[in-house]
Amino acid sequence: MRSNAIPSEFEDLLSRAGRKVLAGVHPLCGALADPRTRFVAADDLLDRRKVVRVRAALEANLAEVLEPLAKPIPPETIWDMRHDYAELLPKTARARTIFFESRREPGVKAAERIGLVRMMRSESYRAFATALAGRKLAAGWGLQVLRYGPGDYAGPHNDHHPENADVASGYIDLHLSLCTPGVAHQWLVYSRAGHFSEIASVAAPATVTAYRLPFWHYTTPLVGKPGSGRWVLLGTFLFADAGRRATSRPAARR
Repeated sequence: MRSNAIPSEFEDLLSRAGRKVLAGVHPLCGALADPRTRFVAADDLLDRRKVVRVRAALEANLAEVLEPLAKPIPPETIWDMRHDYAELLPKTARARTIFFESRREPGVKAAERIGLVRMMRSESYRAFATALAGRKLAAGWGLQVLRYGPGDYAGPHNDHHPENADVASGYIDLHLSLCTPGVAHQWLVYSRAGHFSEIASVAAPATVTAYRLPFWHYTTPLVGKPGSGRWVLLGTFLFADAGRRATSRPAARR
């Protein structure tokens, strides 16, 4: 049964400021069209009262069907080194997730049952991403859901997929970040001019972040009370002239 807490159209989850993005009159419209701008964030684009209901539906229906995502630092990155200052760190992370690779997955079934997939597949969701991108985006975007608990993080990575022709020249990620009470802080650190010099909080109750990938970034460990967490509802959008349709987040399991 679909949850009444989750609207059929993403537009119905927006605040007055968020609706200005859809209308094309918000200052963030087209921000990612500038290749120098790789990341934008705002915590006033979602209706916080509605977000509380959506978050409660996620906690009640999806928390038990999330898959563990654990990629620790490989010990060989230390002990197999042969030269000083030759460190090479692959992407590391810890969280729980739904990958949307098969409709048979329990998490996907639960997300469909409560109406989350319907909202994230709604045309207003793509229209919102398009407004931020300043460029037409393809139909058929990829989905992923994550939940960061205390201590969960994503290490430095750039989300570049040169072996995938559809995304090798870049793509757009749109994140809806919904924090439970008890989250103290979590930060998104990203690069500018070759240095990890930029930082933005993702610990507000309702934050929208959008990325023009690839670029270097990482998410610090979440700090909060036991049981607290940050849900991330993630859409991956190809540019309309990129070719085939996206059916999942590129290389999500790597």
